[in-house]
Amino acid sequence: MDEALRKHALSTYTKSEVLDNVRGAILGHAVGDALGVPVEFTKRDCLQGNPVSGMRGYGTHNQPAGTWSDDTSLSLCLASSLCNGYDLNDQARLFVNWLYDGEWAPHGEVFDVGCTTREAISSLANGCNPIHAGPKHEHSNGNGSLMRVLPLALYCAAANPEKRIEMAMQASCLTHGHLRSQLACAFYVDLAARLIGGETYPHALAETQQLLGNLIEDQYFKERASFNMVLDPDLASREEENISGDGYVMHTLSASLWCCLRADSYEQAVLLAVNLGEDTDTTGAVTGGLAGLIYGSSGIPAIWANQLARIEDIENLCRRISDSCMHNWKGLS
Repeated sequence: MDEALRKHALSTYTKSEVLDNVRGAILGHAVGDALGVPVEFTKRDCLQGNPVSGMRGYGTHNQPAGTWSDDTSLSLCLASSLCNGYDLNDQARLFVNWLYDGEWAPHGEVFDVGCTTREAISSLANGCNPIHAGPKHEHSNGNGSLMRVLPLALYCAAANPEKRIEMAMQASCLTHGHLRSQLACAFYVDLAARLIGGETYPHALAETQQLLGNLIEDQYFKERASFNMVLDPDLASREEENISGDGYVMHTLSASLWCCLRADSYEQAVLLAVNLGEDTDTTGAVTGGLAGLIYGSSGIPAIWANQLARIEDIENLCRRISDSCMHNWKGLS
């Protein structure tokens, strides 16, 4: 879609249309996360014998049904910050409050946090510049920034692609500073922004693949091999045995794209994602955010959404971020 047309379309969205996009993304992400929490670290062959088909309680983390993980906690922190504009220092403040004070934890206490994320938030708590907080070494490319970045796509959907990419790469750096993680976040944010702008998923994916593919070829060629699967125009034809559910950022990104390509509904997409096994909450969350945008908030089974921990708080935040998005979209159109 032409950028001018897309910006104009966003500026004409009604309040209810904006809220539907926000709820689709935020609730879609949280539901996918909560579906995966009870079976996190479970191998795929085990799930094949007892696949996830709905909300479960307890399991891996001994949490009640509808409990979401750090994926959603940090995503909600970001969404809350964006209600007042794009401010990396404010995002950092809320991340610190989450880890040490339980802000936006589902039940008031943090029960799950990745090593890289914990290290980075510790640096933030000690006053580190947010841009330099995330570790930058090769082995710090877990999915901890990808899992939380979706609200940024809502906020900057009307921005130029170059600006969206810049903001997403910056936002990644708070916890994951390696270029690969930054580019993965940029890919996901650009794709989600195109979905918010009304593009179909196949078309939006093809456009994002072209944009990020060109960027990587021109400026970051050393990362090209890592993006081979994500940039593959025939990704949908890959067999499940070639799709990984582990915590490596490129595996999570490619798995989420693949699940949405192979599915015909929100429910099918997130169940396919969770039943890949291993890092089930994050694959479910990243897939669920996209699927929520593709199928809308009405496509998310109400029986799942209504079981979410702190559902009223999440709904209130959705209304707040919707107002912020409408203001920002009109200002950028």
